[in-house]
Amino acid sequence: MFESAEIGHAIDKNTYKAEEAALREALLDVQYELKQRGEFPLLLLIHGMDGAGRGETLSQINEWLDPRLIHTAAFDKPNDDARERPWMWRYWRELPAKGRIGMFFGSYYSDALFDRVDGKTNRDAFDRQLFDILRFERMLANDGVLVLKFWLHLTEDKQKKRLKTLEKDPATAWRVSEADWKHHGQYGRIKNNAEHMMRLTNTAYAPWLVVDGEDANYRSLTVGRALLQALQQRLALDHAWQARSDVAAITPPADNKLLLESLQLDQELSKGDYQRQLEVLQGRLNGLTRHPKFAEHSLVLVFEGNDAAGKGGAIRRITQALDARRYRIVPVAAPTEEERAQPWLWRFWRHVPGKGKVTIFDRSWYGRVLVERVEGFASTADWMRGYYEINDFEHQLRDNNAIVLKFWLAISADEQLARFKSREETGFKRFKITEEDWRNRDKWDDYKVAVCDMIDRTSTSAVPWTLVPANNKYYARIKILSTICEALEAKLGA
Repeated sequence: MFESAEIGHAIDKNTYKAEEAALREALLDVQYELKQRGEFPLLLLIHGMDGAGRGETLSQINEWLDPRLIHTAAFDKPNDDARERPWMWRYWRELPAKGRIGMFFGSYYSDALFDRVDGKTNRDAFDRQLFDILRFERMLANDGVLVLKFWLHLTEDKQKKRLKTLEKDPATAWRVSEADWKHHGQYGRIKNNAEHMMRLTNTAYAPWLVVDGEDANYRSLTVGRALLQALQQRLALDHAWQARSDVAAITPPADNKLLLESLQLDQELSKGDYQRQLEVLQGRLNGLTRHPKFAEHSLVLVFEGNDAAGKGGAIRRITQALDARRYRIVPVAAPTEEERAQPWLWRFWRHVPGKGKVTIFDRSWYGRVLVERVEGFASTADWMRGYYEINDFEHQLRDNNAIVLKFWLAISADEQLARFKSREETGFKRFKITEEDWRNRDKWDDYKVAVCDMIDRTSTSAVPWTLVPANNKYYARIKILSTICEALEAKLGA
């Protein structure tokens, strides 16, 4: 994999100067076209051997291009915030928006590679991390991100020579650290594991380019040409750049028997019994979120359901039992302009809670397979892959000790109509009813089919759906609180 980068590449000064100006001008042209069209971002990863010019390459790109349109992120060891969340969280937060270029100096590959080199993981754990990366980059590609990955290479002897040369010159000695010499001592392990890593993650949608890093002129022109070619090729394609088979929509069962229709929506619970049980359950919930073991976990609550099914009321009964410093409610509506410029799961990754904290999503990432599907805001290919990406996201949360609970609040069409009319007739509730609610009601049957598909495809043993009959609001609130308390008790051993 590294043979071609070890034969000794070089570009003389005159050749370099003759090409540099034209290359810079062409790169600026494609960068401004990228910004003007705003159809996709470019994510550039800079990796390689210490001393191979990673920092110089990053600086060169910022010098050649318009740095105002580049977002550069350098990653070192994760801080406390990052350690409390799934390991990919900090990389989601730094993704470039459409029309922009993002450069990662070090990345998720550094985490995986050096955990393996330092003996913190075995080969199986290393491969699992690489599989996480493959899924992540596939999601980015599906959302239109152009991903380029550079490995700047040096042989062991040339690395040693390069580090000594830098160390001798007072002007460059600061570039050499103890970590550089440590990595030189691990050269063989780094090279062997990097080869394995790159072999498994070199894909058509996120390819690796290995570049000889010894000669600065050769390195700069090679990276610059690769950037130019990738952007020109992508910009030359039409808007349907990705070959998408818009597969046929999922159809209802042949007998039209749907899961939601098996629910008994009317459940008995009197106001008096509700109030007595509510007080007990809220006390249990408060105690569980203060339990010492809860500091090792986080709690993610997802609320979906028919319009007017009582999501807001259920959420209020939960938060009444929580310390205000420990929870956050995230109301989810149509994506903002900033959010539309990012991969679709980005806006949810931003709100992943740290250990000992609670995040409540009032609507969620399930909009991709519900409203976006039914209203035609997403192509069939996009919402179909949404099932896989949602399951992957939720399982990453679980792997990081998050307790993820999902509630679907179901009411009948007649009950919804009665609640809509009540809201219109009550002055302080009018804000709860909109024209969009009435339009959604017209597509009741379409939503019912979509919801049943969603449950079938995303209710897993690790992160199941809880279906809540909600014609009786009292019953629904008690069922939700009971489910949360039971899940926390099982997890905490309380």
